[in-house]
Amino acid sequence: MTETSDLTEGYDLVIPRKITFGWGRRTALGDAAKQLGRRVFVVIGSRTFAAGRWAGEIEQLLCNAGAEVRRLPVVAREPLVADVEQCVAELRASGAARGDWLLAIGGGSAIDLAKAAGAIVTQDADARTIDFLEGVGSGRTIVEAPLPLVAMPTTGGTGSEATKNAVISSLDPPFKKSLRSEQMVPPWVIVDPELSTTVSAKVTLWTGMDAITQLIESYLTRRARPLPRALAIEGLRKALPAIGQAVREPASRPAREAMAHAALLSGMALANSGLGMAHGVAAALGVCADVPHGLACAVMLPVALRVNRAACERDLATLARAVGVSDDPDDTTAADRFVARITELGQSLGVPQTLGALGVKIEQVPALVAGSRGNSMSGNPCDVSDAELRELLEAML
Repeated sequence: MTETSDLTEGYDLVIPRKITFGWGRRTALGDAAKQLGRRVFVVIGSRTFAAGRWAGEIEQLLCNAGAEVRRLPVVAREPLVADVEQCVAELRASGAARGDWLLAIGGGSAIDLAKAAGAIVTQDADARTIDFLEGVGSGRTIVEAPLPLVAMPTTGGTGSEATKNAVISSLDPPFKKSLRSEQMVPPWVIVDPELSTTVSAKVTLWTGMDAITQLIESYLTRRARPLPRALAIEGLRKALPAIGQAVREPASRPAREAMAHAALLSGMALANSGLGMAHGVAAALGVCADVPHGLACAVMLPVALRVNRAACERDLATLARAVGVSDDPDDTTAADRFVARITELGQSLGVPQTLGALGVKIEQVPALVAGSRGNSMSGNPCDVSDAELRELLEAML
């Protein structure tokens, strides 16, 4: 019998070409401007940030480096197909071409919008966003290289700065799907944790729980790979002790640094291994019930862990020991303690424990079941039928 290991199948690893991390490291934008091109189109995901001092400081850094700065319209929500189309139209009207680049400042929504627009605008003139979206488009793929993108996250959460996809939604028809290409991984990521200190406690909690969910699910997914697993463990070691402090003490430098680093690692982990049930249902909750993504992940994570408990006992036990939740040699005990720790973490931070608390109605459950079927759910460690998922969601109302 031939022996196998988790390395037998080999693996690919897709990550940003350059990562600049550290408090105050936004000053690296001057170097980026000198290297990437004369004209930069800026996507900001918050009107408050766009009107604040840091946006002005960043623009001055770029101008001092000789860049011509063009701000695109602020889209302060998870991007819709129409938002991407508007951004692409603005870029085309400005004659965006090789030698130009994009700067995305904000959470995952702003970065995803910039990734999608920067990819679509370099395709042929007839390219439409909808054609490239998984599961709803015509199957088109990104052929021409996107405009270069510098991603600068302002939340310690989504990890979108390190992923190869952009999540785009539609209200009519309702869906939340990805535009995906390895060419869409931002070539330069600048993570300055100081930028997250003005984020509200609510957003800090939701985005932080998104990162924790991504770290756990990328470790447990049936597509898990060795290096992403190592990143997931390191991220959880940082995030689990820090998220409470980041919520309670928004100016805490150690907490913000830990959460920003954990989010970055979660993006690299999910980009290479995928996710699971919590993210699958979270996508549907966003479309069908207008639940913010991080909040949906926070609510679904303990449930997903319980559903996958039997299929993942050894992996959950390994996580428990690796992040200091349990030192018990018995896998059953250690796995149970990990699930309990994650459940207690959400409860202690005020995460709602039911879908009913999010305003979800029983008549929305069929749409939630249908909307949960996607790339994330396909990576879940165990199979969950429509009937099982419907019963599970109904029990959470």
